Amino acid sequence: MMRITDTVKHLIIINVVMFIGTLAISNGVFYDWFAMHFPRHEGFRLWQIFTHMFMHGGADINNLSISHLLFNMFALWMFGSSVEQILGAKRFIFIYISAGLGAVALQVGYHYYDFYTTYETIKDLNIDGELLDKIISINARDGLYIKGEVLGEQLFPLLETYGIDASVVDKTVFKTLFDLNLIARSTMVGASGCIMGIMAAFGMMNPNAELMMIFLPIPIKAKYFIPGIILIDLVSGISGHSFFSPSNTAHFAHVGGALTGAAIMWYWKKTQFNRNRWN
Repeated sequence: MMRITDTVKHLIIINVVMFIGTLAISNGVFYDWFAMHFPRHEGFRLWQIFTHMFMHGGADINNLSISHLLFNMFALWMFGSSVEQILGAKRFIFIYISAGLGAVALQVGYHYYDFYTTYETIKDLNIDGELLDKIISINARDGLYIKGEVLGEQLFPLLETYGIDASVVDKTVFKTLFDLNLIARSTMVGASGCIMGIMAAFGMMNPNAELMMIFLPIPIKAKYFIPGIILIDLVSGISGHSFFSPSNTAHFAHVGGALTGAAIMWYWKKTQFNRNRWN
């Protein structure tokens, strides 16, 4: 059995402590402070770019939240300990954090593209920046879901305040405003992007290591397995359909983390490791 390395152990402890914090501090306050919010949303804080990668679960903790934490920590132990033993603690943590930043960059970039592409369809309504910020800040959550009727109760009075006749808001326009609110109120948590970067590093160092999926118990070499996982995430992100993961999975974060980890390893292979090659 692979011995857990010191940095991996400390990262697991931090993730567990942050999860306990989400449980202990009620009303979602802890989550709202440390989860990654859409940068245009009023809940965004600069430190969330870093802290989100140590958060798991949501404002409402459930079995899926616990599974998310357990699966990520298992993957961190399984791949991270091997990578840290070869690279050392400093290089390992550099890849880990860099992959997390690459993950948030690609996922938020996609959200910005999605947000402004959606906004373009209603630009004729002349909704200025101030009103748009108020629309995306409406809390239309009822339990675990954002609901249209809850949004409408606050949206129509707001539009009238800014001189926009509610009659122009047909079903298509309302759905667009609902989608803008949904995109802007989305949050991102989890170590998955970091771990995808570590998995990419593991695959580049151990291309012939045989790995297996839980639901597909067939040994697959890492040089095929890991690119396959990345490809599934890419297709899932583009299509909007999750094949082997929950529907709220941040697929582009996985891709961003993996590409960042692979890019760093490629650079180190070409430069810093020339004296002590690992391949």
